[in-house]
Amino acid sequence: MKTILAALCCLASPLAAQQAVPCDWAARADGLVEPWDEHTATFANGEVRLALLDTIEPAAGAFHILILSPPYDEVGGRQCATLGLGGGVGFAGLDFASLTASYDASVGLVFNMDAEVFTGEDFERATLVFTLNQSTGAVSARLQSPG
Repeated sequence: MKTILAALCCLASPLAAQQAVPCDWAARADGLVEPWDEHTATFANGEVRLALLDTIEPAAGAFHILILSPPYDEVGGRQCATLGLGGGVGFAGLDFASLTASYDASVGLVFNMDAEVFTGEDFERATLVFTLNQSTGAVSARLQSPG
């Protein structure tokens, strides 16, 4: 419990660093938010799949994004990553219906989604902006304050 509280207290602002990590405990199939057809989407001719994950705990940071994407490994499997705030903590809320995507040749796919972050004292709305370079597999993310 102390670890969870310490992690949440570190999120003093929605400008806290976001982190994409190789799939681990947060990417469990039972964390996929249902109905699946409303909380998953494909891009780049089906090469990239995003899905909303709910790990249940920590309650104020339980939502993550699952990212399946190129590059492919030696047996044809896609890279698997989860995007959260770091340290196993996700977002307080993610509005998958607000997800938009575009392409920028300098960075790759660019995604935007409405998010909510627990600051330790309150919940703040923000826009989660993350990029995916399909050639390298690099994922970068930032939160933007609304407005």
